[in-house]
Amino acid sequence: MFRSLKISQKRLIFPLYWIFIHKSAQKETGGTCSQPYVTIFSLYTVRFHIHFYIETLFMAYSEMTLSVSESLKKYSVSVIGASGYSGAELTRILLRHPAVELQELYAFSQSGKQASELYPSLSCNKIYRTYNGELESDIYFLALPHGEALALVPALLKAGKTVIDLSGDFRLKNPLEHEEFYKQPKSPEAVMTYGMPELFRSEIMKSTAISNPGCYATSIILGMAPLFLGNRASIKVSELNCTSVSGISGAGRSSKTELSFSEMSENVRAYKVGVHQHTPEIMQALGTSAISPSFDFTFTPMIGSLVRGIYSILNVRLESPVDAESLKTLYREFYRNAPFTRVRDTMTEVQHVAHTNFCDIHIALVSKSGSLVIVTAIDNLLKGAAGQAVQNMNIMLGIEESTGLLF
Repeated sequence: MFRSLKISQKRLIFPLYWIFIHKSAQKETGGTCSQPYVTIFSLYTVRFHIHFYIETLFMAYSEMTLSVSESLKKYSVSVIGASGYSGAELTRILLRHPAVELQELYAFSQSGKQASELYPSLSCNKIYRTYNGELESDIYFLALPHGEALALVPALLKAGKTVIDLSGDFRLKNPLEHEEFYKQPKSPEAVMTYGMPELFRSEIMKSTAISNPGCYATSIILGMAPLFLGNRASIKVSELNCTSVSGISGAGRSSKTELSFSEMSENVRAYKVGVHQHTPEIMQALGTSAISPSFDFTFTPMIGSLVRGIYSILNVRLESPVDAESLKTLYREFYRNAPFTRVRDTMTEVQHVAHTNFCDIHIALVSKSGSLVIVTAIDNLLKGAAGQAVQNMNIMLGIEESTGLLF
């Protein structure tokens, strides 16, 4: 019977139980216990104490785990566009996320195939299905090519669903910039909350529709945000030159010849210099625009012979010099409450962040003439896509931001 009681009940009963044993001992010895009896009685009570407290700790852990499980509601979630690299990473994270239940995986070109057939490491027996407007899940992640989410999201939002879109369809506020850089028109209303937790956490908490940041944009914005948004009026950027190297997976699960092993092994290639679609996104997040920038900006994206990761070198020219230590303090303070952004004292590398949701930042140079070199590293499929998307979901659901992301 004692074992079946809750901890709170045991705590009440235990003092009474102790008094009963002590009184019994006194009665047996006429009020004066002999030494052997006292010794035996003491050993018995010590043993009881140990047993009781071990059992209490075990019960406390069990009840705490049960309480957490009961309070953590399971939300149903589906992924539209689940067969690509970002979709596969979403699947992997969501399968083991304690607050959600993965319901459906939708994929157009791979419909009918089992997820583990495409990605054996997932060990997932779910079958990819064609999406036909189903609305059964609470949360929908969209990991589709640019332009496709524009047609699907309105119906999901109308049905009251929580939406997190990984494409660029809803990132830009200015439809003219969207058309110029994505070569597709969109209405001015096609904008959702920009989901960069380090900058817009309060907005994300109140939102049900998130536009997840781009991979290059994440690595550059996080590297520059303290300079633009860090409340230091004395710091003004006059020029920013970004060179970013991305892993081949950033180009998607494609069979293009130029992305084949024989073409990319031991090779690095620049592309879309000055016209990459993440350019206006970067400028928008830093408080300006690509059409009318407040500083000189150039962006050179490159693809290298690594599978995953983005390594960005940010060459900055300030209007006036800044002290190195005060700059480091600014960065550390800015990201003080950001669990996935780390300001490093030593040079960061892609392998430091690969397969994680972290962004590492290193201030490599602060010159007396006002030049800075800032280096950032992220995993393009996690912090640059799926990981950040789940981070946004956690904030929207009001649960711990790092839930399901510390691996």
